[in-house]
Amino acid sequence: MVDIAKIEKLARLIRYFILISTTEAGSGHPSSSLSAVELMAGLLFGGAFRFDADNPKHPNNDRLIFSKGHASPLLYALWAAAGKVSEQELKTLRKFTSHLEGHPTPAFSYAEAATGSLGQGLSIGFGMALNAQYLDKLPYRTYVLLGDSEMAEGSQWEAIQLAAHYKLDNLIGILDVNRLGQRGETMYGYDLTAYQKRISSFGWETIVIDGHSLSESLSAYEKALSMKGRPVMIIAKTIKGKGVSFLEDRDTWHGKALKKEELTKALQELGTTDTSILGKITKPEDLRPAKQVPQKAKEMFYPTDKPVATRRAYGNALVRIFPQFPDMVVLDAEVSNSTFSEIFKERYPERFFEMYIAEQNMVGAAQGLSCRGKIPFVSTFAAFLTRAFDHMRMSQYSNANIKFVGSHAGVSIGEDGPSQMGLEDIAMFRAILDSVVLYPSDAVSTERLVEEVAQQRGIIYLRTTRKDTPVIYDNDERFYIGGSKVLRASDRDTITVIAAGVTLHEALAAYEELKKEGIFIRVIDLYTIKPIDERTLSDAVRSTKAIITVEDHFAEGGLGEAIKSALAAFPIPIHSLAVRKMPKSGKPEELLDYEGISKKAIIQKVKELL
Repeated sequence: MVDIAKIEKLARLIRYFILISTTEAGSGHPSSSLSAVELMAGLLFGGAFRFDADNPKHPNNDRLIFSKGHASPLLYALWAAAGKVSEQELKTLRKFTSHLEGHPTPAFSYAEAATGSLGQGLSIGFGMALNAQYLDKLPYRTYVLLGDSEMAEGSQWEAIQLAAHYKLDNLIGILDVNRLGQRGETMYGYDLTAYQKRISSFGWETIVIDGHSLSESLSAYEKALSMKGRPVMIIAKTIKGKGVSFLEDRDTWHGKALKKEELTKALQELGTTDTSILGKITKPEDLRPAKQVPQKAKEMFYPTDKPVATRRAYGNALVRIFPQFPDMVVLDAEVSNSTFSEIFKERYPERFFEMYIAEQNMVGAAQGLSCRGKIPFVSTFAAFLTRAFDHMRMSQYSNANIKFVGSHAGVSIGEDGPSQMGLEDIAMFRAILDSVVLYPSDAVSTERLVEEVAQQRGIIYLRTTRKDTPVIYDNDERFYIGGSKVLRASDRDTITVIAAGVTLHEALAAYEELKKEGIFIRVIDLYTIKPIDERTLSDAVRSTKAIITVEDHFAEGGLGEAIKSALAAFPIPIHSLAVRKMPKSGKPEELLDYEGISKKAIIQKVKELL
């Protein structure tokens, strides 16, 4: 039997913790936190939520994501009420040395993922729910606390569609409708029917409640737990700033902490608070996913007389290495027959998830899977990954382990035209802290690098090419992250040409033409753009008179700028051949010539410098 009186006392304690911590910090979002107190107290301490508080990494723990990450004072106060955060710790909120940050990050043990860029938590929860139902086959549930303002984000509706498609009855959203956003009323204010109609039309079960009624909240959770075949959204009408009269339903208090004298007044309104009371959370069953034993991957074989697109080699590699990395899972945005992740789908359909054309949700789902110990490979056209940059940016703060693969990169895709050409992707991924950026040129290097990618933790981007390219490496050639290959070199080299992917083949062709004229150039395959191989580049600087970089990417943020940054201390001229004109449709060879990144352009530049 649930002790509602005790939960009411815990709710008062949680409000006390929210107020004292934000006032001490001098900043934060107390009013946004106060609106969801009963919703969260009822969840954690009412028996629905199953969690081993002493073991937050337990695989069968229910998961709780604060998509409205600015309500982090509530998250921390909940765990203080559970006895896992002291009052003294709460008073370190937002301080430089504290793990209680302004918005949740995994620095706090009970935060599932970094949130606060609104509209992302439901996608992350979707990924966790997918993992429970289809991969680990565990009965844990994922709860996501949502704010009404963030329901304007398109990524929310991507997640809502896909969760219904996959029949995730283990995913429960809790929509805190407190009417007020940062600068005034939200789109629908208190029109709960508007939310109910929209969400239910996507195939979700909706439950509308008074979010400050513990009995209604507990009843809603009980109903959600009994739901079969569809996800549940609890739509709760709440009051922003609930519990403090001069905060309640006021639109001037968003993101503002109380002053000391205001805190005194607010605590008087709360009444007597029992700081000794402790909330108890029901533990889950001690269930764990079946353990898969890694097996050695088979070797590959590519004949040197048959060109192969690196995008196809990517699909081949996924199938080949999966036995060695059984935690792998592959996601694609309805282009698997172009990225060739379909090769994996055909062999291991239970480890493949179609994300349709909803790239933001795909990245969020990958984050959720990463949080649950999986190794997600995410593929689509390089151009379309740009839509999801905020989700990728946020994933770095969750210590993500996600492998991104962008195909159809550069003008070399040809006739499809500029809308399909990934020309900003290298710059985008280089900008992410501690990321890895790889650009293989043939099937062998692609397969070897996919294998390396699976072994190394972190955010890694691998760029693949649409057109077939010659196989230039022996099948037993080894590649490692941070490396490069010197493919042509002699003591007569005058200039070093550095390229990757498609343009490497143009550089090799230029080498052969120049060699006939007695002109020797060094050719380097810079297959790792980040972290860059500074040692090999430094050797080239000392041995030749100039550097030419060649890339099928915009000049800004690409391979050329990476090399210029690495060689900034060296007094050597560096000339960058890159995409600088507005692209258009045409044959790949025409476009490479048009942009000045072809064999012809390289030869012309070498002769110009000589």
